[in-house]
Amino acid sequence: MTMPTYFISHGGGPWPWMPEAQTMYAPLRAALQDIPRQLGRNPKAILMVSAHWEAQQENLLVAAAPQPSMVYDYYGFPSHTYEIHYPAPGDPALAQQVCNLLEAAGLPTRLDRERGFDHGAFVPAYIIYPQAKVPMVQLSIHANYDPALHYAMGEALAALRDEDVLIIGSGLSYHNLRNMGPGGVEPSARFDAWLDQSLSLRDPAARRQALMDWEQAPAARIAHPREDHLVPLMVAVGAAQGDAAYRFHHETQAFGGLTVSSYRFG
Repeated sequence: MTMPTYFISHGGGPWPWMPEAQTMYAPLRAALQDIPRQLGRNPKAILMVSAHWEAQQENLLVAAAPQPSMVYDYYGFPSHTYEIHYPAPGDPALAQQVCNLLEAAGLPTRLDRERGFDHGAFVPAYIIYPQAKVPMVQLSIHANYDPALHYAMGEALAALRDEDVLIIGSGLSYHNLRNMGPGGVEPSARFDAWLDQSLSLRDPAARRQALMDWEQAPAARIAHPREDHLVPLMVAVGAAQGDAAYRFHHETQAFGGLTVSSYRFG
């Protein structure tokens, strides 16, 4: 059976290790914890496309370390959150396969044998698979944020789904750190409604076009002043090959009143 793909929220910083954050993140925790049940089996590996790793040059980057280190890419959190260790193994063979598939699609890519897991990867992976036994490989986004490029990345990697690789785009459907309070309530709801309508389109070409034109969505540039947390969605949808979208996580009171959603495709 072909693996589905996902676009998920990874939440803020190292929230699973902060007792004071558990009430706020209870809906997200419950949604992520349900993914193994949805799958019905453990994947061979996770391919995690994190919003927190951006390729700056012409090449996309694939993490190829056999035992990835940790990247604590957050600031101002309790000292113990800089000692977190998520010991899932890497998968250098899968990393090479990802690199080959992207290169074959005309997308220049190179391996990074030093890169560790950033919090866009290890936070959701820890909630989904706390025993850290499923290998995980990270794939970067590109700093140009081109939606067509990221959609093409997903298309190039779609065959991995038939090899029991779980492709996850890790970001957030609303990401404006300067407007996370009351000012974000209305724009997050407007953008989320557009997102759900667009992802529900059953014609793959129409769905793709809606995503290519995302800047025309209601409150688009309020929801995503920088679309680093949105383009992982393009990878997940590109890899979905027309599979239907299912909204498995939806909140209207996230971060004090924001509307956010996460999706499964297939």
